[in-house]
Amino acid sequence: MATQEPSPPSSMESNKPGFPKKILGNKLEDKHLCNCCHNILRRPFQAQCGHRFCSYCFNRTVSNGPQKCNACIKEDIFEEPTSILKQGCAFPDNAVRREVENLSAVCINESCTWTGSIKEYELDHEGKCEFMFIPCPSCKERIRFNEQERHNERECPERTLNCKYCKEPFHFKNIKAHDEICPKYPMICEGCAKKKIPREKYVDHIKFCSKFRTPCRFHVVGCDMSVEKEKIHDHERAYAYEHLNLLLHYIMGMKVSMEGLQPQGLELAGHKLVELQQSLRQLEARVSQLSTTSSGPPVQGAAASSSSSSSGPPGPPTSAPLPPPPTLAPTLSVSTSFTPLPSSVGAALELQLHSEKTKVAELGRRCTELEVKSGTFENVVCVLNREVERFATTLEASNRQHKLDQDKIEALSNKVRQLERTVGLKDLTVAEMEGRLREMSATTFDGVFVWRISDFAKKRQDAIAGRAPAMFSPAFYTSKYGYKMCLRIYLNGDGTGRGSHLSLFFVVMRGLSDALLKWPFNQKVTLMLLDQSNREHIIDAFRPDVTSSSFQRPVSEMNIASGCPLFCPLSKLDGKNSYIRDDTIFIKAIVDLTGL
Repeated sequence: MATQEPSPPSSMESNKPGFPKKILGNKLEDKHLCNCCHNILRRPFQAQCGHRFCSYCFNRTVSNGPQKCNACIKEDIFEEPTSILKQGCAFPDNAVRREVENLSAVCINESCTWTGSIKEYELDHEGKCEFMFIPCPSCKERIRFNEQERHNERECPERTLNCKYCKEPFHFKNIKAHDEICPKYPMICEGCAKKKIPREKYVDHIKFCSKFRTPCRFHVVGCDMSVEKEKIHDHERAYAYEHLNLLLHYIMGMKVSMEGLQPQGLELAGHKLVELQQSLRQLEARVSQLSTTSSGPPVQGAAASSSSSSSGPPGPPTSAPLPPPPTLAPTLSVSTSFTPLPSSVGAALELQLHSEKTKVAELGRRCTELEVKSGTFENVVCVLNREVERFATTLEASNRQHKLDQDKIEALSNKVRQLERTVGLKDLTVAEMEGRLREMSATTFDGVFVWRISDFAKKRQDAIAGRAPAMFSPAFYTSKYGYKMCLRIYLNGDGTGRGSHLSLFFVVMRGLSDALLKWPFNQKVTLMLLDQSNREHIIDAFRPDVTSSSFQRPVSEMNIASGCPLFCPLSKLDGKNSYIRDDTIFIKAIVDLTGL
């Protein structure tokens, strides 16, 4: 006896309302609807009034105590206590549950072709559909379930990346800010054009780089040019005239400052000279007054004394002076008080007078020297002024020529930029042409296509790591104006074959001649993994489902891939085998051209 497939676990009964009405594949009947959420019943409970509710809806309704049945009120059959909903007054309606679970269902997600029963939908498909929309946990953008991996790796603005230079993690939206501070970010020297200099070593590099531009040594006087270190001496020789002109302006500015200070110095010197002259006149007046005073009686007393002393005969000196006559005592006393005054005071005054005259002479000499220097300096300034006028005229002519040269350089730069843009466009065109040429060289027009995949081990590791889970082949055609197709392979499997099988799919692409072709695509497709010893090829074939969107006329670049998720077990490709030679496999696709 076949065992009955179990119903979904009871843990789901308390956290989900009814199924959406859109999943029902046939006609909807009211008896299958919940009287609370008005969706298709999930784990139906029947109340004692006869109305049915989802288990989740009933428990939520009575969680706050007994409630009146809204369905009874709406149908005007309300009756107490039958129409009162409360815990314990309802029972699981298993008959209706089995009836609901056997109803046909379809997936409500766009582009999903799943069909089955509601029971199968709840067990195997609900919440697992690859086409359902879910919010990204990082950026909250709504994305398809099957695009979550690609979104997280390539599109999410909140995804975390590791810097390829310093290996530090950062958010994708902060990539520019990180590049501005990354210590390992490669810099380019503006002088020698050396590339890939880590930012942390850039300062040390420019200290010793002979090509790096540094300010001219005459920038202190106004030269604003930057010169390469190895050409600084050539610059100084070539711009000696300009540097001399800047130095001249600098000296003229210093002259103006000095002229603002000289009048004050001369005025102080003049005041000092007047004061010395007044002091000299006062000293001369005092000397004259003292000379006049000393020519009176004191001089006569001195003469009388000398005559009296000379009239006596000379004799030996005595230890005690002779007593003067009484009548001359006062006169001799006065004469004694005035006699030493002219000799001591006069000598002192003469010394002071000589000193003052010396100072006056020195000051006069310094004033003369200052006047001579001032005259010489004025002559130099006149010569410099004439040179400045001549240099200014030459400089103006040089500026006009420089402006003309700059205009020519600007015009030539514009032409160069225009040519660079033209060359860039040409390069893009050439690259596009080369891509088309490669595609055309690999294209077939007979419905048979052999796809060579080299570096199989590396590409499979990329698929296992999630870096490149899928690969597309070049396009091929059933005829020159026929269907356009390609293959898509998952080296680590996809869907039910992920991690265990090699998955191979067939893709119908939008072509230039689609309007002339018969749709939907209905040709038999054979897919093969070639045994390179030509003994046992792995072959799978299918005929398209004409109701599937994968084989309708494409409205985008390519339709949804359709094929064999379990095409080849990966165990067959491990170890020694004849399907992989020189790290290369060959996939062959054959489209039956019957009826075309």
